Amino acid sequence: MGSSNRSSSSPQRVRRTFTDEFKRDAVSLVTEQGYSLAEACRSLDLHPNLVRKWKQKIMSQEKPSHQLSEEEKAELKRLREENRKLRMERDILKKATAFFAKESQ
Repeated sequence: MGSSNRSSSSPQRVRRTFTDEFKRDAVSLVTEQGYSLAEACRSLDLHPNLVRKWKQKIMSQEKPSHQLSEEEKAELKRLREENRKLRMERDILKKATAFFAKESQ
């Protein structure tokens, strides 16, 4: 009957190895260059799970361990408040411009 040895009937897959630089470049296609995971994997002839695993590993290694200092927290709070105020002023000016443009017609 049939042989139990599969290697004689089909070629064995060769396990490929990749450098850390290649892995980072593959992940950057998705994270920085706007490719979808599927597009990046197709262009590199890789399985999406492999790139997904690389991405998770790289992202976990790059998590910032730096906590904001009190000065940075205060500045961030001040800048957020300033942004909120500027957005409100911008919205008021937009409405005023529309109002006066409508009145002048």
